[in-house]
Amino acid sequence: MNLQGIVAISGKPGLWKALAQNKTGYVLESLDAQKTKLVVNLSTAKLAALNEITIFGLEDDIKLIDVFERMKTAASVPAVKDDGKKLREFFYEVAADHDDEKVYSSDIKKILSWFYILKDMPLFTEAPAAAPVAEEAPAAEPVKEEAPAAEAPKAKAKKAPAKKA
Repeated sequence: MNLQGIVAISGKPGLWKALAQNKTGYVLESLDAQKTKLVVNLSTAKLAALNEITIFGLEDDIKLIDVFERMKTAASVPAVKDDGKKLREFFYEVAADHDDEKVYSSDIKKILSWFYILKDMPLFTEAPAAAPVAEEAPAAEPVKEEAPAAEAPKAKAKKAPAKKA
């Protein structure tokens, strides 16, 4: 499952795909049939990437991608409008060690609605991109090399004298 570039916007229903980035935010396209385009300012909107979302667990947090994988193999997925008890029972099947005091029924409904939006898309069945993982490993080494350099005092840059006309 490749959820790279899929985001949820706080206060907006549905899921959005990041198309481009500008100075102040992102250009997004909705994943519904209307394909609405939206420019989001990062100073006013809160974006959450689906591949980074976790669910409160009793021991450790549960990745949303893992829950989606279990939902994909589940026998039957309840509708979003079903009874809260039925939704909670289903969620115990796909995320058995979630913290039921911190995970509300509204959270379960939101996850189910996201699942129904994504389940028919080709990105839901493709393998995740391995490129970001490969890029992260080399990036850790230069940080270690730069740390001693940061401790050394820096010389102040001299200003060039202004030219007179």
